[in-house]
Amino acid sequence: METIYGIGIDIVETRRVEASIRDYGERFLDRLFTPGERSYCESMHYAARHFAARFAAKEAIAKAFGTGIGTDLAWRDMEILRDGLGCPHVALSGRGALFAERTGIVEVKISLSHAEDYAAAHALALSRAD
Repeated sequence: METIYGIGIDIVETRRVEASIRDYGERFLDRLFTPGERSYCESMHYAARHFAARFAAKEAIAKAFGTGIGTDLAWRDMEILRDGLGCPHVALSGRGALFAERTGIVEVKISLSHAEDYAAAHALALSRAD
């Protein structure tokens, strides 16, 4: 059985992410997104919408963890993947995986949404019930 460790939500203006990609290019993309995330987003017609959704997801996860982005959790410690049905899910690595292990977080559920102007995400961190 699991219990809720934390929840997080975030909304991002797509045009701000698009501007960061335009202004900072590879430096921005490499700092925030894994190669798998980049490959997926860049294959989409409106790539900025998909990058914005993943940006929002990472912010939502940081809120659910209660850490923010920094000491315990880096941008690329969280990877937003898709399963065989296209549903998003989270893979943790590095400091994010260590934090989850230390705090008993066993799963992070994620929901993404995006439209022309905004992308949003909700994260639910579940921990072992003791």
